[in-house]
Amino acid sequence: MSDFTPAAAASTKRYNVILLLVAGLGGLLYGVDVGIIAGALPYLEATSGFSAGQLSFIVAAVLLGSVISTLFAGVLADGLGRKPLMIISGALFIASIPVIALAHGYGYLVMGRLLQGVSAGLIGVVVPLYLAECLGASSRGKGTGIFQWLLTLGIVVAALIGMYFSFRVAEVAKLGDPARLFAFKDTAWRSIFWVSLPPGVLFVFGSAVVSESPRWLHRKGRFAEARTALARSRSAADTELEMGEMDRVASAEREHKESGKQRDSLLSRKYAIPFILACVILACNQATGVNSIIGYNANILLQAGLSDVEAHWGYVVLTLVNFLLTIVGVVLVDKLGRKFLLSVGSAGIIMSLVAVGFIFRSTETLRVDCRDAVQAQVTADQHLAIPFDRSSADKLLSTAGESGKAIQGRATTFTVIYSYGDFRAATNVVRSDDPATHTVSVSRESCVPANKVVAFFSNPFADLEGARSAPLRIENALVTPVPSERNGWLTAIFTFSFMAFFASGPGVCVWLALSELMPTRIRSNGMSIALLVNQAVSTGIAATFLPTVGKYGYSTLFFAFAGSTVVYFVTAAFFLPETKGKTLEEIEELFDRA
Repeated sequence: MSDFTPAAAASTKRYNVILLLVAGLGGLLYGVDVGIIAGALPYLEATSGFSAGQLSFIVAAVLLGSVISTLFAGVLADGLGRKPLMIISGALFIASIPVIALAHGYGYLVMGRLLQGVSAGLIGVVVPLYLAECLGASSRGKGTGIFQWLLTLGIVVAALIGMYFSFRVAEVAKLGDPARLFAFKDTAWRSIFWVSLPPGVLFVFGSAVVSESPRWLHRKGRFAEARTALARSRSAADTELEMGEMDRVASAEREHKESGKQRDSLLSRKYAIPFILACVILACNQATGVNSIIGYNANILLQAGLSDVEAHWGYVVLTLVNFLLTIVGVVLVDKLGRKFLLSVGSAGIIMSLVAVGFIFRSTETLRVDCRDAVQAQVTADQHLAIPFDRSSADKLLSTAGESGKAIQGRATTFTVIYSYGDFRAATNVVRSDDPATHTVSVSRESCVPANKVVAFFSNPFADLEGARSAPLRIENALVTPVPSERNGWLTAIFTFSFMAFFASGPGVCVWLALSELMPTRIRSNGMSIALLVNQAVSTGIAATFLPTVGKYGYSTLFFAFAGSTVVYFVTAAFFLPETKGKTLEEIEELFDRA
């Protein structure tokens, strides 16, 4: 350690800070990729003249691009290297901005959004992969945690950009000039995308100044470059220690070849166990229901008993809890360890989900399904429009027998689960005690995708052509007593608790599990496959969420999420090895000896 002078120590510290900044910029870019369309969409819809189907595909194009690039990200990372692929992913995001912001047609917008999706898919694989292979054992958790933390910040930033322009649009609207308002809305959605350009530029610049992954260089036989790359973020002693570990792994593989033995099977315990663990953790991470609880949070709180304004404030608080508690996870992950945070986090999630399930169960046992009465009101063109206030609620309930009469006169919520052929959707939740009378509307355009690509991601087994002519079927028309405001706030508190446990544990550690557990030989391709498993579970939950709520209620869904999280807890507490403070080679040896 004597050769590790103060100047060298300062240089190493600066470089590690740069690595952490690159991690943060990668997460920020990923979050902006996901969240930027929300603020731009209302103004794009108002000025573009696109159909609902075209607009939905513009939104979904990011998912399509992400799935495609995730599938090939591992192969590209192995072939091109981690650093070039990071630069390419940032460059694709940069290229997408002018394509979108200067677009004057549907095709260019779709192309730009596909580019953003490809960028997001590559970043989701290559940045955690790069960080795992570059950061020292003592800071690897912090670096990957910062990626997740700034990912949540990216979503917040995208929302704030949209909010800023919404205020600007409101000011222009006060002038009473329709032509000027139209022109400003057109400028607004384009400006929202332009404002998101700097994170991409900074990410490309940051990726250009860091070294290539030393593990990738070593596997390519570029040993001197690997040592130089390691030395930028390690002391001389640590550099030689890790070079020795990489040499031992490479030497073992050469011995297998020279002795005529077959290369280790990818189905051997050394590879299969960490791969299965990573896939289970990523699948369970989605099976907690986190995406649905975030996406439908306002609806959940509205049906739990809060007013519309309170429910939307509850959503704001939930996003802030997610952002702030991720910081806690970043601070603790290298101190307390991955196994501890995942175990405590999943246990807290189970308790929170079960509590919310019991709160909903107390009122959902009283709800009434009025689907026959609502089906009778479907028009000849297979549309539906029902005003919902106290009188219309009581009228519907009068058709439902004794169970309906039992809740007549009470404030109720109303939502319709419906289908055209193989495609299902749900209306927004409305309340009979809302001062403004709301009309619950159902149309084919709100349910059936406009094209085969969107249809595939909505339901890959559906018959799109059949759905375009299928009659409207009311699956559920649910009238539920509005719980007390106390119930609503209890639900809000436990959803905040859910978010806090998730953000400080699984939210941070899932990226580490993805990158740390995989042995070097399969790391890049294994990460791609595991992320596809993650996306498949997320898509499956999204596809079944509304039908499940409609048929069985929120309580059943929250109990199901809790049951899935039990698998998460058992995996983390009893099968996952602690990887805190270990080099990637030491982690690989844990499974080799298993």
